[in-house]
Amino acid sequence: MEENVQKKSGFVTLVGRPNVGKSTLMNHLIGQKIAITSDKPQTTRNRIQTVYTDERGQIIFLDTPGIHKAKNKLGEYMVDVAEHTLKEVDVILWLVEPTTFIGAGERHIAEQLSKVKTPVILVINKIDTLKKQEEILTFIDAYKDVCDFAEIVPLSALKEKNTDLLLDLLFKYLPYGPMFYDEDTVTDQPMRQIASELIREKALRLLNDEIPHGIAVTIEKMRERGNKIMDIEASIVCERDSHKGIIIGKGGSMLKRIGTDARKEIEAMLEMKVNLQLWVKVRKEWRDSELYMKNYGYDKKDV
Repeated sequence: MEENVQKKSGFVTLVGRPNVGKSTLMNHLIGQKIAITSDKPQTTRNRIQTVYTDERGQIIFLDTPGIHKAKNKLGEYMVDVAEHTLKEVDVILWLVEPTTFIGAGERHIAEQLSKVKTPVILVINKIDTLKKQEEILTFIDAYKDVCDFAEIVPLSALKEKNTDLLLDLLFKYLPYGPMFYDEDTVTDQPMRQIASELIREKALRLLNDEIPHGIAVTIEKMRERGNKIMDIEASIVCERDSHKGIIIGKGGSMLKRIGTDARKEIEAMLEMKVNLQLWVKVRKEWRDSELYMKNYGYDKKDV
């Protein structure tokens, strides 16, 4: 007879300035890569939902775009997504870097967090970069009065240091309740969306700084052929003709590198051979066009 042990389940959101390691932490906690990562700001644009299940229950993580001062309609959309999520979850994880300097970006997030009653766990990430571990105490001291924190956890998402402790604390604050997903579910993202994000990640990593903010990726076709091959046709959308030339590269070399790197990861995820074809399109100022943003998967109605 199966014991009727009550399980916990609930929603946890990760917030923080761009590039503090939110997606890296979420990928490590669920043990699989779902959110794309790069060292460029605004890598995450939509709310990405992933699921962690063990014998204690289920945590649904929402990885939100970094909260920042918006410069265009896409930026406004991203901040809306992040701030809207704060009111809908059971626990908020606020990720910061190990520093005693608390800048305007952090103050802005603290102000948003002060408006909600949700428990906030402060995560001081990247402690693997410290020369002396006792430095952590000075960072905790600097942050402890910024917000009314439920807990403060120093950790390294990259080196998986203290991530188990964080999971224990999350379950402590989650309510008892039924599972939202089957135990083998890892994400609610459609495969098309994950494939387009993986292509965007490779472009972000390979291209130089001024271009990546202005690109989107659309999947034009994704169809399985009988003999376990997935045919994918995708377009990288950029804002200028000069950017198009850089993305394609000399003799198509850059586009080929992006395609090769993306194909390998999509194959690993789908566990089948992938035939990936990439094109590059120019759509001037698409980040300020609600019509284009909607077409590329950033719809205000979804916030």
